[in-house]
Amino acid sequence: MKVSEFNYELPEELIAQTPIEKRDTSRLMVLNKQKQNIEHKIFKDIIDYLEPGDVLVRNNTKVIPARIYGKKETGANVEFLLLNNIEGDNWECIVRPGNKLHVGTKVIFEQGILKAQVLEIMEGGTRKVKFYYEGIWNEILDKIGLMPLPPYIHEELKQKERYQTVYAKYNGSAAAPTAGLHFTEELLEKLQKKGVIIANVTLHVGIGTFRPVKEETVEDHKMHAEHYYIKQEDADKINQAKQKGKKVIAVGTTSCRVLETVTDENGYIKPTQGDTQIFIYPGYQFKILDGLITNFHLPQSTLLMLVSALAGKDYIMKAYEEAVKEKYRFFSFGDAMFIQ
Repeated sequence: MKVSEFNYELPEELIAQTPIEKRDTSRLMVLNKQKQNIEHKIFKDIIDYLEPGDVLVRNNTKVIPARIYGKKETGANVEFLLLNNIEGDNWECIVRPGNKLHVGTKVIFEQGILKAQVLEIMEGGTRKVKFYYEGIWNEILDKIGLMPLPPYIHEELKQKERYQTVYAKYNGSAAAPTAGLHFTEELLEKLQKKGVIIANVTLHVGIGTFRPVKEETVEDHKMHAEHYYIKQEDADKINQAKQKGKKVIAVGTTSCRVLETVTDENGYIKPTQGDTQIFIYPGYQFKILDGLITNFHLPQSTLLMLVSALAGKDYIMKAYEEAVKEKYRFFSFGDAMFIQ
């Protein structure tokens, strides 16, 4: 299957540069796999499509202010993007300029409250970096780090919390699980009052979000590993819903990938943690997922391939064509889609 089959034309003005004022008033395109129709709604209408006993699975990862700027001992400016905590104070980082940051290079951030040394060059050109500091890591990062907004967002984010979900809990992501950005506390309360079950997984979003598919053939692409975990109480909620014939709806492709990674051949989930490199594209047989809340994804991206696997490529490409025609807002701060 050719990567070029997942291309579409997108006018630049449809790439959302800022979050909408109220999270749950973004637009919602609803796709029904059986009927193959398209409905245009507002995000808060999602409550009408979920039934009591259905389980909504969300990713409660928290974005860290992972972009930090420093200087080499020579005085040259450098930029680090923290991707993955390997162990202790060792991190996998994207570094710029990459050709200037060799093994052994030392970097100072903010007059020395944070220091770093490049330990090794990893697969794909990222660096394993050891950080040195006194005090509390997260406090230092909050002080000197910036939110790592995707490269297609050119406007400054005035409110940091708008690149976090309202239920973000565990630090570790280099990018937000953006489908969850549409939820408000009030909407989640209404869903629970209706009888919708809320379950959590954690997947720390890493380099895959920033990496385009460079291969010509879909099957040749390799996903970068991302760390996940799911607790007993959440596995129980999902298993019980399935046993009762209720639907399992993932909030975002990250939650979807965790669910499909941890579900066994009998459709059963156990509490577990690990790294996933699962790559879902057309032809994939879903083990547990019944529906997906997601945003509109980049052309030729692995995320567009995932939604095509769930709803069918022709149907998805038709929906994207309609979204462009109807001037939906695209990507991280854009509008939402619900595939049922």
